[in-house]
Amino acid sequence: MQALSVLASWFRLKYPHVAIGALASSAPILYFDDITPQDGYYSIVTKDFREASETCYQTIKNSWSIIVEVGSKPGGLSVLSKTFKTCKPLKSVNVLKNYLVLMYSRAAQYNSPPKYPVTIVCGGIDGAPPETDILDKVFAGVVAYTGNRTCYVNAPRNISETTVGWRWQTCTEMVIPIGITNNTMFQPDPFILSSFIEECRSLYGVPSRPHWVTTYYGGHDIKLVLHKFGSNIIFSNGLRDPYSSGGVLVNISESIVAVHTVNGSHCLDILHANQSTDPVWLVRQREVEVKIIKGWITQYYFDLLAFSQ
Repeated sequence: MQALSVLASWFRLKYPHVAIGALASSAPILYFDDITPQDGYYSIVTKDFREASETCYQTIKNSWSIIVEVGSKPGGLSVLSKTFKTCKPLKSVNVLKNYLVLMYSRAAQYNSPPKYPVTIVCGGIDGAPPETDILDKVFAGVVAYTGNRTCYVNAPRNISETTVGWRWQTCTEMVIPIGITNNTMFQPDPFILSSFIEECRSLYGVPSRPHWVTTYYGGHDIKLVLHKFGSNIIFSNGLRDPYSSGGVLVNISESIVAVHTVNGSHCLDILHANQSTDPVWLVRQREVEVKIIKGWITQYYFDLLAFSQ
């Protein structure tokens, strides 16, 4: 959904005669080139888990070396397959590691009320009996997050057109340099542009354009640039959303404003409202955004009348 929010802000900038304004929810418009540190995303994932539970954070952080150690031994992949009840025998520890990284990331990105997935994962990990080893604790977190299933990790799945399209988009035009450094609960996996370009070329046979976004839409010196020619954009963010690391978090002008909540998650403000479970801070965030948008519309019709006379 972040692609649509990014496009909303860009659409307003490029076509102000068509769009009166834009609500860019969880739009990481600064996660291009070298504007945002590449580990911004996973640093917030780590922060979310650590704030939820220090012991959960430590368990996850310590689990990677154990997964690699077990998997490197003779018969180790079979042990991991059994421990995590995989749907197919593991052929590489990377399959398991990638699954867990994605699970933790999704839990943090969509850590929304009333369920709060990060709390659910950590509840499974911390709720395991004291004598449970680290890998069994991690698996308990997997079960807590996904529910009871016959198997996990590498289940058959249908890849949606959205997933395929997003992969193409990020390979060609929207190159988001997300990497993992030593400052997170994950094993380091830095973003290396040359490797990324080669991988995309092998997948689609086309070159990546890592600087296209900032050339076409801007991004560097965003405050100075948008203050001079932009207007009527709300950049809304939940600070628990890892993509908020590449978002606009301060007001740029009177009409380009940042609205954020400390406990919000990805695009939470534009998801379907639930009067019985939405916290007060989320309701107020939406009210602020609606008030701003109403002001845009009122001003538009006022100007329309004034200039038609």
